[in-house]
Amino acid sequence: MTTPDLVIRGGTVADGRGGELFEADVAITGGRISEVGKISAKGAEEIDARGKLVTPGFVDMHTHYDGQVTWSQDITPSSQNGVTTAIMGNCGVGFAPCKPADHTRLIQLMEGVEDIPEPVLSAGIPWAWESFPDYMEWLSKRDFDIDVGAQLPHAALRVYVMGERGARRDPSTAEDNAAMAKLAAEAVRSGALGFSTSRTLNHRTSTGDFTPTLKAGEDELTAIAGAMHRQGRSVLQFVLDLSTIHEDLPMMLRVADATKCPISFSITQNDKAPQRWRQTLDEINAAAGRGLSVTAQIAARPVGLLLGLELSRNPFQTHPSYKAIAHLPLKERLARLHQPDVRKAILSETATATDDPLFFSPNYDKMFLLGDPPDYEQPPESALGPQARKQGRQPQELAYDAMLSDEGRGMLYVPFLNYSDGNLDATREMLIDPQSVPGLSDGGAHCGIICDASFPTYLLTHWTRDRTRGEKLTIPFVVAAQSRKTALSVGLTDRGLIAPGYKADVNVIDYDRLHLHPPKVHYDLPVGGRRLLQDVDGYEATIVSGVVTRRQGEATGRRPGKLIRGAQGLAS
Repeated sequence: MTTPDLVIRGGTVADGRGGELFEADVAITGGRISEVGKISAKGAEEIDARGKLVTPGFVDMHTHYDGQVTWSQDITPSSQNGVTTAIMGNCGVGFAPCKPADHTRLIQLMEGVEDIPEPVLSAGIPWAWESFPDYMEWLSKRDFDIDVGAQLPHAALRVYVMGERGARRDPSTAEDNAAMAKLAAEAVRSGALGFSTSRTLNHRTSTGDFTPTLKAGEDELTAIAGAMHRQGRSVLQFVLDLSTIHEDLPMMLRVADATKCPISFSITQNDKAPQRWRQTLDEINAAAGRGLSVTAQIAARPVGLLLGLELSRNPFQTHPSYKAIAHLPLKERLARLHQPDVRKAILSETATATDDPLFFSPNYDKMFLLGDPPDYEQPPESALGPQARKQGRQPQELAYDAMLSDEGRGMLYVPFLNYSDGNLDATREMLIDPQSVPGLSDGGAHCGIICDASFPTYLLTHWTRDRTRGEKLTIPFVVAAQSRKTALSVGLTDRGLIAPGYKADVNVIDYDRLHLHPPKVHYDLPVGGRRLLQDVDGYEATIVSGVVTRRQGEATGRRPGKLIRGAQGLAS
C-alpha cells in the first residue's frame, strides 16, 4: 500500500459539489487527492481536522497581481484568505505586451485604475519581457504560495499594436484588428486563460485620461475574442458602465454569440438605478438559455471606500484649508489638524468638484465607522449623519474626529455599490442566481482605498454564520460557489473539488474561530509602498498541490504554486 504524503483526519468536509457536509479523512499523494473516506494508511504527514471544516482551496477569478507576481512569491492578501488559485489581468489592465517606450503609460493606467502607487510599480516591475508569451515564460520560472493564472489585458494589447492612436481611443482599422487577433492567439498558445477589457468611465490613468479600451468597436472585440477562442477555451472578462449598459451589454452578447467565447462580467447594485441589476441578470439568463456561456461576477458585500488621513482619499481632501497641509507627513499633518483654528477652518468649508472618479461629495447618511469586528451591513441609523443629528452635532465633526483617532489612522467606511437598500438582500439574490459566481475581490489592487481581498473569508463568516439582518446562505453553497463554480468559469476543471484525482488544494478551517480583523495600513510593498490589509484568524492550514503553505495563519515558506498555462483538465 502506498503511503500518502498527507492525510487530513476526521474533518467535516464541504467537498465543493454543494451537497451536505460529511465527516471523512482526505488522503493526498503526488499533489492530488488520492482517497476520501475512512483511511487506514498513515500519512507521511498528518493534520488532525476533527471539529474543523475541510474545503477545496478557493479560486479567486478577479485579482490584479500582474505586478506583484514579478516582485513577490507570496500572493498576499489572497493567500491569507484561503485562496489557492488567483486569476489576474482583469479589467483590461496589465503589463504585457508592452514596448519599452510604453512602460510609464501602462504603469500610469494601473495606478489610476487600480490605485497601485507608481513608485511601487516602477521599482518593483523588472520589465524582463516585451511580448505576452515572454511575460508568461518569465513567470513560469517563478514559484508562489498559490497558483496564478493570467488573462491578456486589452489596454496593453491595444497600445502595443496601435501606439498613440490606441491610447487616445481611436477606432481600430482592419489591419489593427488582424494584428491584435494574431497576438491574442499567441497569448492563448502561451497559456492565457482569457482576455479582459473595460468600458467604464471610472477607469482612468493617474493623469486623468480614460482607459484606451473605453470605446473599442465590436469588430475589434470580435476579432480578438474569436482568435483566442479558436486556439483553446478562453474567457472574455469585461467591466461595463451603468450609463451605457443598455448598448454595451447587447454588444458583448453579440460578441459571445459570434465567437462562442464564454464571457464574464461584473454586476453590482448602483444607487443611480438600484433595480437595474435584476434586469441585467434576466438578460444574461436569457442569453444562457440561448446557449451562450455567460457568468456574472458578484461582490460578496458592498464595494466600499475606506477614507482616512493615511489613505488615498478623505472627505476633506478638496477643502482649501486641508489641501494646504495635505503634503505634510502624517505626524505633522495630525498635529496641524489638532489645532483649533485649522479644525474650524476645515469644518467651515465644503467639498468642491473634482474629476476623481473615486471621490464622492460626502454623503454622511451613507458613511459609517467600520468597527471592530468590522461590520459591513450596518443599519442606516448607524451612519454618521443620523448619529450626528441624534447628538445635536454636524456629521463633519464626527468624521473629522474619527479620522484623528488611533494616532491619525482612523478610517471611515462608505459603501458605494451593493448598498442602495441599506442592507445586503440584493447581494444575496445576486449571489444565488444560477449564472453568478463570487468575484470582484480585486486582490492586489486599490492599495489605499478599498480592502476587499477578504471576500472569500467574508462569504463564510457573514453569509453562513454571522448575518443578523436577513437570510443567510449555507456552507455547502458558499464553498461550492467560490471553489468549483469559479474554477469551472475560467476553464480549470482540475480543481475545486475534494474528490480522488483532483488537484490537492485544500483548506482546513476552524469555522467557529474564523474572524476578520479591521483593515490596517502596511508599508511592505517595494520602496516602502502602502497597502491596506486585513488580518484573519481561523485558517488552520492551507494546502496547495499537497503542500502546506500556511499553518495557523502563518506562512510556512513553502511555495508549490505555479503559473497556470491555459485551461486545465484532470490528469489521465
